[in-house]
Amino acid sequence: MTMQILATLATLATAAMALLHLYILVLEMFLWDTPTGRKAFGLTPEFSAASKVLAANQGLYNGFLAAGLLWGALLGSEGTSIRVFFLGCVVVAGIFGAATANRKILVVQALPGAIALVLVLAAGGAPA
Repeated sequence: MTMQILATLATLATAAMALLHLYILVLEMFLWDTPTGRKAFGLTPEFSAASKVLAANQGLYNGFLAAGLLWGALLGSEGTSIRVFFLGCVVVAGIFGAATANRKILVVQALPGAIALVLVLAAGGAPA
């Protein structure tokens, strides 16, 4: 695999992680207390109503992750260190979420984040 293909895959994986976190932002900030949000997170109407302010806060943090990932992806090879930082944050948040909230987070967030991180590190700043 050429370095250019690897760099392109790393950028695409980073962008995919950014889109995932934008989706999570929407679920947590705007859809938490709706049938869609409750189904996504397996919540009861009572729990979603009582926790929607906390969920909105979580959604905002996911938005910050998405912004950082997009920033790093748009900078191309110049954004490698930014992508490494934000993908590292995604992996840590995914592991913590899996340990404290729901094991599914490990597969949905941490594993794809780790794969993207490995691709970025393997590309090593090669231009996409």
